[in-house]
Amino acid sequence: MSLAGAQKKGRKFLNPIPTEDAGFGKMIPILREYMNNKAENVPKIALGPFKTDTSIYKTPPASGLRITWVGHSSLLIEIDGIRILTDPVWSQRVSFSQAFGPKRFFQPPIALEDLPQLDAVIVSHDHYDHMDKATIKFFAGKHIPFITPMGACKYLEDWGILKNYTHEVDWGDSVMIGNCNITATPSRHFSGRGIINRNETLWASFVIKGPQHNIFFGADSGWFPGFAEIGEAFGPFDLTMLEIGAYGKYWPDIHMGPDHATNAHLALKGDVMMPIHWATFSLAPHAWYEPGERLVNFAKEKDIKLFMPEPGKPTEVSGPYNSEWWKRFMSK
Repeated sequence: MSLAGAQKKGRKFLNPIPTEDAGFGKMIPILREYMNNKAENVPKIALGPFKTDTSIYKTPPASGLRITWVGHSSLLIEIDGIRILTDPVWSQRVSFSQAFGPKRFFQPPIALEDLPQLDAVIVSHDHYDHMDKATIKFFAGKHIPFITPMGACKYLEDWGILKNYTHEVDWGDSVMIGNCNITATPSRHFSGRGIINRNETLWASFVIKGPQHNIFFGADSGWFPGFAEIGEAFGPFDLTMLEIGAYGKYWPDIHMGPDHATNAHLALKGDVMMPIHWATFSLAPHAWYEPGERLVNFAKEKDIKLFMPEPGKPTEVSGPYNSEWWKRFMSK
């Protein structure tokens, strides 16, 4: 099945369905929600240190699928003989300045220079917590393909990524990396690295299909009926990687939270679900551990198999696995 490409109105990309993206009109209630918030947004007990045993990468995963969660939406995915890095963010803060803005809860468990050889990097959209200038500059001049939605390549090229190694994709476009087919699919979100250029670049989720495995990288998205359409067209999935953190009552359209994320997993026809986009930065007025705790409860209710490895630990996906790593750092 071919998916319809993204629509534009003037210079602005449009969501698959009408979407409220927490703009100026919501600013006052959002600020008030933050000020009245009493949750443990930032861990009282420092998280980590987490350390990746890089010798593991010398041996391919026996199952053909192994994931290292670096934190937030940064994943090192080993699938059917290739390695893909998603939304790489190694900086201390996700902001236009390293002087202020949300600061990471734990240090990256693996240094950029210690990463194994990569076959591709996927950048899902241009927000600071997904497209990190300092991290991308590390890859400047290297012969590694970058896959990014329409409009976002201008940043990559400005930061030194070789032009003939960038692939700009619309929803429905595919790129072959090794024997894996990577297809951009719709998500319900927004873009922009400043106040004035909102939605002038596209955002996307990705289907990664190899000879043995079929997985879904959801990146950022609010709930929308498109998950069922993606499941119908590209599913079932051995693994879905879906965002569960950074939800708030004033932006239900652009982030899911654990309840909608588990619904999305079911709609996608997923077998095992991995939560991403949580426990790394404080981006919403909820406790840092709350998304994980709530996810476990929803998964029990909905009979969903979870995959929750410790940050930095290369872990094979051969069924459900919950390390419960965050419980060691909860202050209650």
